[in-house]
Amino acid sequence: MTDVVRSLSHGAEGIGLYRTEVPFMIKDRFPSEQEQREYYREQLEAFAPNPVTMRTLDIGGDKSLTYFPIQEENPFLGWRGIRVTLDHPEIFLVQVRAMLKASEGLNNLQIMLPMISNISEVEESLHLIYRVYHEVREEGYDIHMPKVGVMVEIPAAVYQIRELADRVDFLSVGSNDLTQYLLAVDRNNPRVAQLYHSYHPAVLQALVRIAQDAHVVGKPVGICGELAGDPGGALLLMAMGYDSLSMNAASLPKVKSVIRSVSREWAMQLLEDVLLLDSPHVIKSCVDLALRNAGFGRYLRPGKSNTVAFAEKALS
Repeated sequence: MTDVVRSLSHGAEGIGLYRTEVPFMIKDRFPSEQEQREYYREQLEAFAPNPVTMRTLDIGGDKSLTYFPIQEENPFLGWRGIRVTLDHPEIFLVQVRAMLKASEGLNNLQIMLPMISNISEVEESLHLIYRVYHEVREEGYDIHMPKVGVMVEIPAAVYQIRELADRVDFLSVGSNDLTQYLLAVDRNNPRVAQLYHSYHPAVLQALVRIAQDAHVVGKPVGICGELAGDPGGALLLMAMGYDSLSMNAASLPKVKSVIRSVSREWAMQLLEDVLLLDSPHVIKSCVDLALRNAGFGRYLRPGKSNTVAFAEKALS
């Protein structure tokens, strides 16, 4: 609730990503349906009527449960996210039941499926969600069918955007994981962490493609991750056509300040310029330089590096 209060005071217009694994991680057993319902209701009530997007249980990788251990040599490429919950539908069904019951009278719930890599996972998940929806309605709960979306965080999903969008109501890019998988870099590994860069040309090209393909089939696309909370990154995402940006509450005021102070045409020209560059460091420096020239130097680290000087030359 501390995060809720902070988010509301900073002008959040909903929750783009509620990590439902947190209530699971603070317990020594799987929380009951009623316990989950209380957690979810608290979030939904706090932001109503604005949307609250709840990601279904995303364990595995770097998120573990002591009472449900997963031992793997390469956990980030293993049993995690939707793979776990579809293999254990009893977990998924209880969680969705709790979400739907918590949304009664508010109807601002959105459900998001993590780590989707193929269409069959979406179809199986939707089958289970619709099954629970009809069961809960038969029990007498007056609820609306929530919007269901998928997270785009595996490279395979980048090339299936239209097919995914045909089956769901919205898409949301998980930029941190997508960057990690595109670059084959574990950003928590000090040996290679310097290779992780959100402004890598391949990452930007993938983000452009995702937004374009989603809009071709008329579906909204948002993004969650560090890039959205960076003022320069937010401008590029605005230029790409992303419909919503999700970030931590501390980033909201500065990102809003920047995107309200420039035109979309200005941002699109900046995007066009940086897409011609082939170095993530030069791209970042060019974006920083553009922000500084636009009067937003206060949001950047002080000083002017040699890379920024080179960026001036590259853009001139």
